[in-house]
Amino acid sequence: MSSPTLVYRLYVAFSNLVAPLAFQRVGAKLKAHGVPNTRIRERQGIASAARPKGQMIWFHAASVGESLSILSVITRLGEMYPDLSFLITSGTATSAKLISQRMPPRCQHQFAPLDSRRIMGRFLDHWRPDGAVFVESELWPQMLVRTRALKVPMVLLNARLSNNSVRKWKSVRRTARFILDAFDGIRTQNQRTANNLIAIGADPARVRVGQNLKSTSAPLPVDAKALSEVQAMVGSRPLWAASSTHAGEEAIVLEAHKTLLRDWPDICLILVPRHPERADDVLKQVGDAGLSVAQRSAHQRLTNETQVYLADTLGETGLWYAVSPLVFLGGSLFDIGGHNPFEVAQAGAAVLTGPHVANFAETFDAMAAVGASQTVDSAGSLGQAVATFLGDTPTLNAAKAASAGFAQSQIDQLDEVATDLSRLLHLS
Repeated sequence: MSSPTLVYRLYVAFSNLVAPLAFQRVGAKLKAHGVPNTRIRERQGIASAARPKGQMIWFHAASVGESLSILSVITRLGEMYPDLSFLITSGTATSAKLISQRMPPRCQHQFAPLDSRRIMGRFLDHWRPDGAVFVESELWPQMLVRTRALKVPMVLLNARLSNNSVRKWKSVRRTARFILDAFDGIRTQNQRTANNLIAIGADPARVRVGQNLKSTSAPLPVDAKALSEVQAMVGSRPLWAASSTHAGEEAIVLEAHKTLLRDWPDICLILVPRHPERADDVLKQVGDAGLSVAQRSAHQRLTNETQVYLADTLGETGLWYAVSPLVFLGGSLFDIGGHNPFEVAQAGAAVLTGPHVANFAETFDAMAAVGASQTVDSAGSLGQAVATFLGDTPTLNAAKAASAGFAQSQIDQLDEVATDLSRLLHLS
């Protein structure tokens, strides 16, 4: 690695100084989610579990999407190396809960240590990883530099940087180069990220465009009993879903649904807000739109009179994808960046999206090329697209088949990802 820069040294001094305040803040968030104190202290680098014997690889991800995207890769590495153990760290209570439900063999979870000297020292002294994989945009300077100081092979996997992050790193290019030198290999989601990382100082020889890991994730879990119950409640009614919607998008979705009700009086919309804590606001919007609604979290049944079913529970997204033949993915009608279409494709549903999908631009382009997705930009075009699919069964079935086929083609590349990673981490 190159020498530490003044900017890095100033960051180290500042982060060490504010670490106690940062812990109070993140600790309060975890406590509000019912996380016990013994686990909250993991954010201070105080482990709540013993290190497994033998070789162990540490995977660090930010939150839910990043954490879940690596589980299939970990599972495949575990199959390739039966004596290998894994540690996953993430920062949020939600990610911890979902990881615990889908934990691969020989794997455990801890909350991520805060980026300060003392905390990282405690964490690394206890866990002593034999390799480290950082997912997407997790570039915590002390975490990377102190791990590299132990001569641990390190990989930045599924790398993605926002335009704002690129601008910030370009303003401290020497520091960016120093930080990125920690990695033995960098695998990006797309060519744009590869170009940006090289522009801010990454060694071109270590950077390669890889595969979006979310494409290799296992399908979302579906409770068979719940699926049967929902299918019985829906019966033969026409159905569509709007998932991962953000503030402002529900109004557009509801307007589209009202137009659909003119031709299909019994059509039902499953509305899945990205953040379930917004349920009260969404519920009010549905009422203000003059539509009848049943709320999943309140255990209200979906009846023949229900026009909108508010699916505001955590961990049931796979259920809604399994029950609906057609899914609109939110976070895309405004400049949010879009959400993961692979999960919908794996369920074999056709995909609708808005135009703002920078986080998955290449994916949506590829899906559109094979007829697995379609772009809409307003309530009118959304309503028309839903009407076209639901009114033409052969067209809908062709889109569903294209979606499922696209998903399978991505999963087939999992071995290549795992093999590349094992080489970079010097696994044997």
